[in-house]
Amino acid sequence: MVTIAKIRVLVTGACGRMGQEVVKAVMKEEDLQLVGAVDTRRIGEDIGVITGLGNTGIEVVGDLETAIRTLEPQVMVDFTVPAAVMGNARLALRHRVRPVIGTTGLGEKDLAELESLCREAGVGCVVAPNFAIGAVLMMHFAKLAARYMPHVEIIELHHDQKLDAPSGTALKTLALIKEVRASTVQGHAAEEEKIPGCRGGFFDGMRVHSVRLPGLVAHQEVIFGGEGQTLTIRHDSISRTSFMPGVVLAIRRIMERDELIYGLEKLLDL
Repeated sequence: MVTIAKIRVLVTGACGRMGQEVVKAVMKEEDLQLVGAVDTRRIGEDIGVITGLGNTGIEVVGDLETAIRTLEPQVMVDFTVPAAVMGNARLALRHRVRPVIGTTGLGEKDLAELESLCREAGVGCVVAPNFAIGAVLMMHFAKLAARYMPHVEIIELHHDQKLDAPSGTALKTLALIKEVRASTVQGHAAEEEKIPGCRGGFFDGMRVHSVRLPGLVAHQEVIFGGEGQTLTIRHDSISRTSFMPGVVLAIRRIMERDELIYGLEKLLDL
């Protein structure tokens, strides 16, 4: 009987809400092996106990470099915070560990640096503003619609602990629409905001609005307006488990790539 080697996975931000879901998802897959959990909290505790899986023998450690050196992961899944993600990614790529990044807040300069680091290391990296397959389809459909209905606004809604606004998904959606839509002036030229900012953020003629409330997870609607009609494309993640099939897909696919992949749609047959 031939034994197929499992992909060795380390999770950073393992004690956070998303990190715990990643730990559970990795543990369920026969071709993946969780080898380490890194976080600044609950150091020394068993990650299985923290996630409700029972004892796994994998203790949370606080130093990423030590974990990489001793555990030799092939993939690092990062759901931390915007202030930490680039440092984590640089460290992983320096050791030729493939980052799969769900932490949002990365800018164009960060992506350019990751692209360069991937070339130097000869390994791939996935950065996905949203790992939910439905959200990727929502962005894809929005790009298709924008070719025919160029007047558009985005409303994105997230839990009140999210640190960045607008969301990475909204920024990615705006960028995809911009690829197929000429810069368009929307609304009345003489409109006046009675409360500053009430018309939302402005990007290449489009407006984006960010809502932050307890009870929400991750939601976005893209509203197109045309003569006598509107079109709304909406996606709702009502549980963080919605992101896990995409995370698992990215872990598997990045083993075959040696460049930066920005957006989960690049790994799908769209």
